[in-house]
Amino acid sequence: MTLDVHLFPCRSDNYGFLIRDAATGVVAAVDTPDAARISEELENLGWGRLDLILNTHWHPDHTEGNARLKAEWACEIVGPEEVRKVAPLDRVVADGDVVMVGETRFEVTETPGHTLGHVVFHAPADGLAFTGDTLFALGCGRLFEGTPEQMFESLQRLKAWPDQTVIWCAHEYTASNARFTLSLDDRPETAAHAEAIFAARERGEPTVPTTLGLEKRFNPFLTATDADQFAARRAAKDSFQG
Repeated sequence: MTLDVHLFPCRSDNYGFLIRDAATGVVAAVDTPDAARISEELENLGWGRLDLILNTHWHPDHTEGNARLKAEWACEIVGPEEVRKVAPLDRVVADGDVVMVGETRFEVTETPGHTLGHVVFHAPADGLAFTGDTLFALGCGRLFEGTPEQMFESLQRLKAWPDQTVIWCAHEYTASNARFTLSLDDRPETAAHAEAIFAARERGEPTVPTTLGLEKRFNPFLTATDADQFAARRAAKDSFQG
């Protein structure tokens, strides 16, 4: 299987993703933070089509472009039921469902926490996943709707994937997350990892994607041993000023 992934920054700190199944040419957008940028990137890439939108959750910075892109490209919009609160949705998916992007098979995993209906899209055969606002490089999403226990369990589900899984997350929060991580973790290897992140941002480079193996080593929300420790770390991050 070959899946082309094109990442581009938009809004203040979002990433947009366009993906293309090499075997069939089928193209999808993962979330729609900025419809104009997505159409511009499609034109620049020369891909010439948008067949699907995969929404991870309902927040407007992930769904705002749904209506415009559907009108422009007649694409099918796939995502959790909660998307219908704010944007058009054609096909509702839930835990265990499969979404095909051409010949690329994405498995849907429910990850309540950031929102109650949040899902991630995992392509095991391609070794990658789009995790929306559930898992970030050195971080995780704020708990706007779910409980710490729910988010901890959601992260445990992702943690069970192979270490080499490439994680495409939806925001560039990594430098801030690294500063928080350093407040908890004084290992030399953590400092070195953080310095590499700071240097990349100084050069204007994205820190996405990451890998699950790296996150299992350094991400304080994946190294939390239980829901209580996770909750304490999430609360500390929410008030962190570094």
